[in-house]
Amino acid sequence: MSPMESRPDDLVPPAMHKPAIQCAAAEDASLLRSPTVSSEEFMQFKRKATTIVEEYFSTDDVAATANELRELRVPCYHYYFVKKLVSVAMDRHDREKEMAAVLLSSLYGDVIDRPQVYKGFGKLAESCDDLSVDTPDAVDILAVFVARAIIDDILPPAFLAKQLPCLPEGCKGAEVLHRAEKSYLSVPHHGEIILQRWGGSKSITVEEAKAKIADILEEYLAAGDIGEACRCIRGLKISFFHHDIVKRALTLAMERGGGAEGHILDLLKSASDEGIINESQITKGFNRLIDSVDDLTLDVPNARRLLKSMILKASSEGWLCASSLKPLGPEPKKAVVEDDAAVRQFKAKTLSIIKEYFLTGDIIEVMSSLEAENYACSSSYNAIFVKKLITSAMDRKSREKEMASVLLSSLGMPPEDVVSGFHLLIESAEDAALDNPAIVEDLTMFFARSVVDEVIAPSNLEKMEEEAGRGKPGGSSTGLLALRNARALLGAKLSAERILRCWGGGATGKAGWELDDVKDKIGRLLQEYDCGGDIREACQCIKELGMPFFHHEVVKKALVAIMEKRGKDERLWGLLVECYGRGLITPNQMTKGFERVAGCVDDLALDVPDAGKQFCCYVERAKKGGWLDASFPNGVRS
Repeated sequence: MSPMESRPDDLVPPAMHKPAIQCAAAEDASLLRSPTVSSEEFMQFKRKATTIVEEYFSTDDVAATANELRELRVPCYHYYFVKKLVSVAMDRHDREKEMAAVLLSSLYGDVIDRPQVYKGFGKLAESCDDLSVDTPDAVDILAVFVARAIIDDILPPAFLAKQLPCLPEGCKGAEVLHRAEKSYLSVPHHGEIILQRWGGSKSITVEEAKAKIADILEEYLAAGDIGEACRCIRGLKISFFHHDIVKRALTLAMERGGGAEGHILDLLKSASDEGIINESQITKGFNRLIDSVDDLTLDVPNARRLLKSMILKASSEGWLCASSLKPLGPEPKKAVVEDDAAVRQFKAKTLSIIKEYFLTGDIIEVMSSLEAENYACSSSYNAIFVKKLITSAMDRKSREKEMASVLLSSLGMPPEDVVSGFHLLIESAEDAALDNPAIVEDLTMFFARSVVDEVIAPSNLEKMEEEAGRGKPGGSSTGLLALRNARALLGAKLSAERILRCWGGGATGKAGWELDDVKDKIGRLLQEYDCGGDIREACQCIKELGMPFFHHEVVKKALVAIMEKRGKDERLWGLLVECYGRGLITPNQMTKGFERVAGCVDDLALDVPDAGKQFCCYVERAKKGGWLDASFPNGVRS
């Protein structure tokens, strides 16, 4: 049974012990010293979290709870929500315990990230002695929650072993972890036992639910029996997912046209009047369609007009509150007109800027020139620049391709502008293939490299492929093939290193460097500085590497060197302070560097026994300095 299939009544996208009080105090203090969130806001979050939990147990509305939690905009405190939800459920009936487990599974990944879930359960284990005062069987209940979280894949099994050293010997929290492992996770058929503990034995996956919804709507349009359709909707028992029924029904009405719209609106009105679909779910369904209507226009050109009409009819009939909907907004702007004089002038100057950059390698000059030409920071102009940069590079050698990728990662353009530029490339790929037989390979590497360099997110690439697939049903277009190849390449083992050196590296006009050469250069410059070198010279050497997307290697090597010296000499820490202060090492690269150290602490501990403890201290210092987000885990990542 897969993790998604095993989740009940839920729709989910698939030695020396350190005192617990001391651990908790240190973590809370670090959060309260966050540069972006004050302690007063934390207290306000606690109050709102309590209200959200109480409302959820009253309404059983997962989607509404997710939106309310997301709207608070303080993800670094989500661990408290996890703790509050479970601690309140522990005092209630099995229904609320099952609801709490379902909610955590639904929020995981989309709303609450893994470190916050991990930390929330850590806090629960630490406070089990207090919880036991009001809940005598708190140890057993919390053990089931921990086991359930592991079964639902929102908590790693390693949590049990890694959390234990943070708890005092003999405390109830330690007993919780032992019981979760011995009494629940180690017994035969433990998955079924844990999932049925609070009555949640019936499960339905996202795919199954969507298929059932589609079948209900199709049968309704064929037979026209509103009563039967409403009975089937009620029988699904997924009240928190009714917004998907609304969205799918409205979409179907648009796609079918003719009398389908009237039949669908009649069904939704009846479902509303009978209380089968509540007002909140209807509003959410309409809002989801509003969010995606521009994509729908690719298949239904008049989708916006049809949606406006249905909103008007539903609100006039009284089963939709139009004022609670998101604004539909104006028609999306048309693509830049190719023969517009200003556009033609910008394109000409863009080509001049790119040509000069390939000669000089001066990124600062490109930024200055681009700002002068695109002073309004137009998204359309940024997209044109991205297209021209990559198109020009594809006509040249590996050196220029590497330079183009480095420039793209240095400009700091909004990801959506870069994605728009990639769309322009995809649209023109078929014609460009006539002159460049290797265009698929080139585009593949540019797309993959942009993800490795954090210019765009993997989800951007996935969405681009989805949109390209809709444009070319056969999936044979040059751009679509490049996107698929890029995603496959990114999924391969050690793909990042191969992608980084695909064009040789070192894009400042020097000959291409192998990744091992770059690592060696970084190691030598850090060693030279640590032996008494000048900090300005060290910063200049790091800058001259011309690989800002690889500065996480500087962070990793510096941290490892400091830890190997047991913190007796922290000149290299001073270098990191200077690099961060100058903007030479970005927050993204700093975070990636710390993550890489977290991944190798166990190996480092073979030579430096206290490596884990040292790393925790440096993480705390990095958070105080604003280098790392408060949600970065204090210990070694599981």
